[in-house]
Amino acid sequence: MLDLTRIRAIGLDLDDTLWPIWPTITRAEAQMVAFLQSRAPGSAGMFADPQRRQALRDGVVRERPDLSHNMSALRQECIRVALRDSGEDAALAEQAFAVFFEHRMQVTLFADALPALAYLASRYPIVAVSNGNADIHRVGIGHHFTATVSAHIFGVGKPDVRIFQAAASAAGVLPHEVLHVGDDPALDVLGGLNAGMQTVWVNRDGHAWKHEAQPHASVSDLHQLCALLTPPG
Repeated sequence: MLDLTRIRAIGLDLDDTLWPIWPTITRAEAQMVAFLQSRAPGSAGMFADPQRRQALRDGVVRERPDLSHNMSALRQECIRVALRDSGEDAALAEQAFAVFFEHRMQVTLFADALPALAYLASRYPIVAVSNGNADIHRVGIGHHFTATVSAHIFGVGKPDVRIFQAAASAAGVLPHEVLHVGDDPALDVLGGLNAGMQTVWVNRDGHAWKHEAQPHASVSDLHQLCALLTPPG
């Protein structure tokens, strides 16, 4: 059960909590492939093929484990390696990534996201806590947040307790005073619990919970979250 009296700040995941991530990534990758098609057709073909694209990413992760929490740097390195291996101009990597990133910021928010953000921000400081590379200001929702803690800047990602502790510090509260909200059972819920936070699992697709440790609450959307945080009477 949630203890509302403890909550002084909200930690909030972004991808698949406020918007569906894979349609966004798919569109952004398609735009990047279109950019490369006439300039570097070999690399464009590599990124257009899901198996070759995944093999490329896996290889870069093996060679550059230091990039594992920096999605922007990892993707740009994947582009550079594809260009190099295809005998094409590696200088195109930065431009191709810029095309991808521009479209990666063009998310389609879940219908409940903006009303929930407005409600939550009127009651608590909100800190974005993300392993991804979304920029809340470019997305257009930055005014709802007090701060953002991203793995690619902080250096470690969820479920490492340090990123949750950093989020609490950014809100000016202690970890046990934060309610962390997110869709990923391991990264968000278990990570938040291990950091001493209360947690809410956003389970939009009705999945079964598979872990021994339990979230303090589960919701199917952010309207339910807001209702949970509204004191009775």
